[in-house]
Amino acid sequence: MRVEIWSDIACPWCYVGKARFEKALAAFPHRDGVEVVHRSFELDPGRAKGDVEPVLAMLTAKYGMSEAQALAGEDRLAAQAAAEGLAYRSRGRDHGSTFDLHRLLHLAADHGRQEALLDAFYRANFAEERSVFGDDDHLVGLAVAAGLDEDAVRAVLADPTAYAERVRADQREAAALGATGVPFFVIDRAYGVSGAQPAEVFTEALTRAWQEHAPAPEAGPDAGVCGPDGCAVPGDAASAGG
Repeated sequence: MRVEIWSDIACPWCYVGKARFEKALAAFPHRDGVEVVHRSFELDPGRAKGDVEPVLAMLTAKYGMSEAQALAGEDRLAAQAAAEGLAYRSRGRDHGSTFDLHRLLHLAADHGRQEALLDAFYRANFAEERSVFGDDDHLVGLAVAAGLDEDAVRAVLADPTAYAERVRADQREAAALGATGVPFFVIDRAYGVSGAQPAEVFTEALTRAWQEHAPAPEAGPDAGVCGPDGCAVPGDAASAGG
C-alpha cells in the first residue's frame, strides 16, 4: 500500500502532521507493507530564491495581522508541535522559497534518502537557529549529513532545471487531485485525508484503505492545514504561516 504525502517545508502543519501520521503508522499492524512517498507542494511558488524575510514580517504583511496576533499564532503552533514531541522556534525564523529544497528532496528520493533529508529540513527550518533559506552551503551540509553525495547536491543547486519538472509535476498532480492546501495524504490513489489530523484519524484511514472499504474520513473543521492564504491556527480566527 502506498501513501503519498504532499507537503512544504515552510508549512508548520506539515511538520506536525508528519509526526502524527508516523505515530499512527508505527502502531499500524501492516506497517511493513506501507510505502511512504513525499510529494512537492510550494505554498509560495512565486517567491524568488533570494527573497528571504523574517516569518513575523511575512505574517504581518501578507495576512494583515498585527504583530501581537502573529506572535500569538506562532506560540499556539509551538504548543501543537510540542504536544507531538517536536521542537519549534516561535521567534526568529525566516521565510523564503522552498523550490531548491524540493528539488533536493527529489534527488534524495533517487538515492533512498528522502525521509532523512525531509526530517533534516523540517528540523532546520522549525527548530534550529540557522536559516535554510538563501544559504546553499547550509543546504549542502544538511543533505550530506542525510547521506547524499556533496558533489551531486552542489550540481543540483547549480542547475536550476535539475529536478524542476518533477517538483512541478507533483504540484500539477496535487491540483488534479483537488488539493488546495497541505499536508495532503493520499492512500493508494483511492483514499484521501487533508490536514494535520490526529493520529487516530490516520489509523482509521490506514485501516480502511488496507481493507479496501469505505473512503477515509474527510478533514474535520479543526484539522490543521496550510494553503495559499495561510496556515490555520487553533483557537484563533486569524491565520498564520511560515
